[in-house]
This record gives sequence, C-alpha cells and structure tokens, in this order.
Amino acid sequence: MKNKKAHIVNIVLSLLLLAFFLGASPVTAKSRSQVIIFHAGSLSVPLAAMEKAFEAAHPDIDILRESGGSRKCARKISDLHKPCDIMASADFSVIDRMLIPEYATWNIRFATNQMVLCYTDSSAFAKDIGPQNWTDILGRKGVFWGHSDPNLDPCGYRALMVLQLAEKEFADVGLYERLLANRPLANIRPKAVELIAMLENGGMDYAWEYRSVAVQHRLKFLTLPEKINLSSYALDPFYQQAKVEVSGKKPGEKMTLSGKSITYGLTLLDKAPNRHSAILFINYMLDPEGGMKILAEMGQPPIIPARVSSTKDLVAMPPILQTKVVAD
Repeated sequence: MKNKKAHIVNIVLSLLLLAFFLGASPVTAKSRSQVIIFHAGSLSVPLAAMEKAFEAAHPDIDILRESGGSRKCARKISDLHKPCDIMASADFSVIDRMLIPEYATWNIRFATNQMVLCYTDSSAFAKDIGPQNWTDILGRKGVFWGHSDPNLDPCGYRALMVLQLAEKEFADVGLYERLLANRPLANIRPKAVELIAMLENGGMDYAWEYRSVAVQHRLKFLTLPEKINLSSYALDPFYQQAKVEVSGKKPGEKMTLSGKSITYGLTLLDKAPNRHSAILFINYMLDPEGGMKILAEMGQPPIIPARVSSTKDLVAMPPILQTKVVAD
C-alpha cells in the first residue's frame, strides 16, 4: 500500500514539473539581454514608464537604469569606465563636452524643459509668493531654499543662471549675490530630485526644479517669464549673458558655462555592451507614439523629429534611428 502511494506521489510530482517546464517562457529559460542606461534624474519618471512599456513588448530585454546628475553620469563613463549602453543627459552639451569623441560619436537632441521654483503649502510665504516678489522672498531671513550641485547636475548651474538673468531682467544690481548669501550650503544637493523629499518633509521652503519634475511629482510651482526660465531657443542670445564656473573634464580643471535654452540629449556609447538591444530601446524612445508620447504626457515637451547637429552625425547612426532624426 505504501509503495502504491509513493508511486502516485511520484507521478503527481512528475506531472507538476512537466507542467512547469512546458509553461515556462523562453525568457525564463535563458538570460535576458540587459541594456544599461545612465540618465538625468529628471528623466526617472518618464524612463520608468518607457521601460515598462518596452519590456512588455520585448520580454527578452531587461532595461537597467541608473539616475544621477548628468555630469556625474558622464564621469561614470569617462573617469570610472563603467559599462554603459545609453547616456541620456538633461543638457545635451554634457555629451558633447565629456563623451564625444572618446566614448560616443553622435548626440540626439530629443526634449526640452524649463526652470520653475517649487514649493508646498507649508513653505514660508507660500500664500504670498508670485511673479513680482519671488526674489524678495528668497532673500528673506528664515526662508530656506536650494538647488542641485552645479558640478554634478545641469539643473544646478541652470538655477544659478536663472538668478543671474533675473538680476539683469529686473535691473536689480547685486540680486544674485544677495540671494546666494541667503542659501545654506547644506541645501545644495547632488541631484535636483533629492530636493523634492526636503520640500515634502518641510526641510526646505523652495527648490529649483524642471517643470516636468514638478508636474510628475504634483508639486506647486511658480512659472517664470521666458526671458529667464531658459525655455526659449530664440532667447539664447540673452541667456548667454549668464556664466557659471564648474569643474572641468579632468580633475582640477575648471570651465565656464554660458546660459542657453534647456535641451536634452542622448547617445549610444561606442563600446555599448548590448548594442543591438540598446538601439531598439532608443528607437522606441524616439517614436512619436512611444517614448515621445510618454514625455509629452508627463509635462516634458519632446522634440519631434529629434535632431542631430550635422548630416555627418546622421549617417553615422544606425539606419533604424535615421528614420526618426533630422540634421540641422
């Protein structure tokens, strides 16, 4: 009797194991191709949505994302030589300055943004702040405001540029230095998205962010005039009056950045470990009905079609991507 029961148990176990292996998908039976993306923190939310949609259509590909300040992300490649397939920067010029030509060949401009001043209902003078008095409020004692580190994150040096442009636009000599004197150094964070937690827990009253980040995190924000919010390509001659010194390409070096309109860039690294799968994901990112649609839905204007700086860059790109990009 015992032998008969044992035999039945073995049959049941065998059938269960057979059903498991027959039901297992090809993806579980073999390792998935992994695409490594280093990207600006401000792209975290839309890229998470793109990742989910893309992986549903390509179950054999696993998107691995690492967010951070764009300059910090570039240094992971140039200084630390970490493996990476795709780099997406909040400032397309970071790719030009820090990765081309040693680590990448071309640079696609795919989205824009603008700077806004974020706050919460609990922020000091939240009920009073507006387009006419925000500079006065940021300069008041007891008001805590901050921005990301200019040496690591484009949002950081852009915040400083906004303040310089405000000084010129409002003809308020000394405004820039007065406001910085009222900003605790502890309120300079490695990346802009870290400021959100400080806002929400009451550790900060105001923080400089991209409009898309404010929309995605449902933050209150003050919209600034085009003349100072870095949103308009046509105003680049005015924006260029703002100058911010940051760390250079090599340790110990310094470089001066001039203001310009906010444009995001992305590239495929020349030594991308999973080049074919990475190209498929970039193709999805640039699709008007794919990644570009997600960007628009999340408050970040996409550039359709995306652009590269020259025909030479265009012909150097994989053919599948050339159909979604135009040269200036």
